[in-house]
Parts: sequence; C-alpha cells; structure tokens
Amino acid sequence: MLDRRPIRPLGEFECAVLLAVSRLGDGAYGIAIRADLEAHLGRPVSIGSIYTTLERLRAKGMVSARFGDPTPERGGRAKKFFAVEARGTEALDYTRRASEALWGIDPTPETT
Repeated sequence: MLDRRPIRPLGEFECAVLLAVSRLGDGAYGIAIRADLEAHLGRPVSIGSIYTTLERLRAKGMVSARFGDPTPERGGRAKKFFAVEARGTEALDYTRRASEALWGIDPTPETT
C-alpha cells in the first residue's frame, strides 16, 4: 500500500539515502549505498539504518526495489537493488526548496 499523504520535507538521513540511490542509478544496493553515504557524509553509517530507511521510503512510494540475479560471490544470493520513483524525486525537490526558503536563498536565478 502506497502512502498518499502530501509530500513533506524529508529528514536529513532520508534525504541522504534518497540522494545516494539517485547518484548510484542501476548500481544502488545496500553496500554501494553505504559506501556512497560514508564518502559524502564523512562518517560511518550502519547498514541496518540504511535498510530501515529504504523500507520507510519504499512504504511511502519514494523508492522501489528489485532483486538482481544470484551470484556465486554472494553464496547464490541475489542483491536487492533500489531505484528512486517519481514521488521520491518530488520529495527531494520539495525538501531542497524548503531548505532554501529557510536559508533565505532565492531559488530563481537572477537575470540581468
């Protein structure tokens, strides 16, 4: 069941996870998301917090998940890949605009 509530600004970690999934594209799975977040945030991130956040974002209709093919390197298990959905893109845009408004940043470029 998808969440149909109005879009609200994302929390910091939700936003970071959604941005990591967006940056990684087709390669967005748990360990890659963790590496991306640690590189961008400059701090360790638990894999459990990532999967908890991904599940929350999935329940809100902001990300989708699919399984890849099983691989011998993973003992025959498949990786779970994530993708940003339209609602997730909308939430990221809304969050950016809300943050810019709070900082007093005019989101429209000046024309001279």
